[in-house]
Amino acid sequence: MNGDDHEGAGLTNRTFTRRSFLKAAGAGAAGMTLLGAAGCNTLTSSGLPNEYLPIGGPRMNVVLVIIDSLRKDHIGAYGNDWIKTPTLDALARDSLSFTRAHPESLPTVCARRAIHTGIRTFPFRDWNPVPSDLVSLYGWQPIPEDQTTLAEILEKEGYQTMLVTDTVHQFKPFYNFHRGFGLFEFIRGQERDFYRPDWLVSEERMKQVLTGGSNESHMQDIARQYLANTTDSRREEDRFSPQVFSRATEYLEGAARGGQPFFLVVDNYDPHEPWDPPEEYVRLYDEGYEGPEPMTGPNGEVGWMTQRQIKRQRALYAAEVTMADRWLGRLMDRMEALNLFANTLVVVAADHGYILGEHGLVGKFPAAMYAELLDVPFFIRHPEGKGAGETSDFYASTHDIAPTILSLLGVEQPEAMNGEDLSPILGGGEPATPRPHFSSGYHDYVWSRDDRYAMWSTNTGSNAKLFDLQEDPEQQNDIAGSNPDIVKRMFQEYVLKDAGGPLPRY
Repeated sequence: MNGDDHEGAGLTNRTFTRRSFLKAAGAGAAGMTLLGAAGCNTLTSSGLPNEYLPIGGPRMNVVLVIIDSLRKDHIGAYGNDWIKTPTLDALARDSLSFTRAHPESLPTVCARRAIHTGIRTFPFRDWNPVPSDLVSLYGWQPIPEDQTTLAEILEKEGYQTMLVTDTVHQFKPFYNFHRGFGLFEFIRGQERDFYRPDWLVSEERMKQVLTGGSNESHMQDIARQYLANTTDSRREEDRFSPQVFSRATEYLEGAARGGQPFFLVVDNYDPHEPWDPPEEYVRLYDEGYEGPEPMTGPNGEVGWMTQRQIKRQRALYAAEVTMADRWLGRLMDRMEALNLFANTLVVVAADHGYILGEHGLVGKFPAAMYAELLDVPFFIRHPEGKGAGETSDFYASTHDIAPTILSLLGVEQPEAMNGEDLSPILGGGEPATPRPHFSSGYHDYVWSRDDRYAMWSTNTGSNAKLFDLQEDPEQQNDIAGSNPDIVKRMFQEYVLKDAGGPLPRY
């Protein structure tokens, strides 16, 4: 799919104001105002009235937005010309944007451990599977008791700490993601949350969902549970992104009336699968489809889907991205209405992406660490406009978020934090430690890249793939077989060095 497939795709490139309306594209949708939101103009700084300054002085507030499974190449600010992301595009114009941001490890829980602690989860040493969990991947375990979270640090500094999330894996108390948050809210029902009995879903309803591939029964279980959880969802406001950002807006309003600075984490699970956006959003990207909806899919080869079904799945994902963007815009609108932009640091990041038919694959899994999975968006908006509209090609990552926030707030970071303080880049400088390359891990696979090559392999160095990013940016031609010396060098000098020694095997 590209910009030629969608009437009006160039709308995302125009000068954006939050008062403007984007019209839904395609026959049957003309005249539908979908993306407009009343409230504010663009995301620019304004004076902060005294009633919004915290007691004791104008200490910066922090809003950290985590958007799950968001691919960098599906955002207008990163060059996409057919998906409508006006909020993220406007935010990028006011932010420092990182063009080479990658998760220090993945998937969901691994990346979030790093975000909340500023400590790398990779290389997954001392991993102990959680017996009661459905996921058994290296590093997928609670935040260790001896690691201090960003929320705990800021709570001790007098911050009001708040978390709103629908990311199901964080609900279990033993995972420790709630630590340090004085207020937290878990919005139930995403994916495999055993929230409602799955017998609520009829077999007739299940026939409307496309499943297949090597683990079809597993996909059916996920789809059935999700449909049971969302049985009562009728309006757009009942969907998950609207719920998360609406609740976060309420928290924001309460915090603005308080006397202390605040730290608000908004952790939005969409556009993680299953994809079930309102039809008004889907029509922006696809019409005329008939058949069961490819709302989820197994991790692996995509041969069980037709090209038409792949196009539909991409449209469903794009629709979820646009819906999340719209409701993020509602939160940004409210921030401006409360005059908070002049005193609030805004950070937006994703944990990983998702493969949607590229390379003949679908999903996310360790043996397919392509750019669609590893390239993620990362914005930092400083209230004083530092770095606004600029980009950085520094290899920024998830474990850099906590030390960077602490540095910008003037709070000393714990010695255990090993993420990089990115704040010097906002002032035109460089971080203290150069990163000529970067490495990451996903279960028993490792990945690394530099300016020229991207490589991944098992944690023993076998089954390697290598791509020349200058000659082959789309990663279509694996050259590992003809360049074993490069593979060996990247594994030994990049991966093992970044891991601090041999990799664990379980």
